[in-house]
Amino acid sequence: MLDHDGRAVGVLLLLYSSRHQDRTTTVHCNLSSWYVEPAFRSYAPLLTRIAQKNKEVTYLNISAATWTWPIIEAQGFHCYCSGLFLSIPVLSRREPGLSVEAIAPGIRAIADLPDEEVELLARHARYGCLSLVCRAATGEVYPFILQPLRIRRGGIAPPAMQLIYCRDIAEYVRCAGAIGRALIRRGKISVVLDANGRIPGLPGLYSTLRGRKYFKGPHPPRLADLTDTELVLYGP
Repeated sequence: MLDHDGRAVGVLLLLYSSRHQDRTTTVHCNLSSWYVEPAFRSYAPLLTRIAQKNKEVTYLNISAATWTWPIIEAQGFHCYCSGLFLSIPVLSRREPGLSVEAIAPGIRAIADLPDEEVELLARHARYGCLSLVCRAATGEVYPFILQPLRIRRGGIAPPAMQLIYCRDIAEYVRCAGAIGRALIRRGKISVVLDANGRIPGLPGLYSTLRGRKYFKGPHPPRLADLTDTELVLYGP
């Protein structure tokens, strides 16, 4: 916060979370909403610099407006996601033996999933997301988190979901057919996911008009992990 004689004149909201990957825990910080009163805008760089001073934290900007891209890059941020892929999962081939189940907010254990992933699914179900587990006949278990999303193009707003979490995009491609059929029963026909190009084996369209995301710090984020960010906490 920027303080002037006891009065708040600027604020930057920081959302911290821990990420678990490859037996390593890292700290990420989503730089969310900010505002500085016009008379104090010259101090805005100081506010952001202080907010990003921890060298052990990876900072994320997942909602950068197009006109701010050069400014963000000048601050040392790097683009890790260049666009969005609009998939139609029901058009994907369904692998025999795959089943999909929704996870309740209060669940405490799921067979063959580690405790931290169970808590992740349950927590995001409490946020209002759709947490799913896809089970293969061969025994593999794949967790997914999706969030309702409205995509507007003129007067058309096709019912869609945003992929908030999966371990790897390849797992979504494998389970897309089963997930698509489960979503159809919920009135959803498409799933939007972060991407850097077309995704082999997945029907849909790729666009760079929206969805660019940035990071700065020691641990580059991976695609398909928007857990505990402003997108989940405040909605799309």
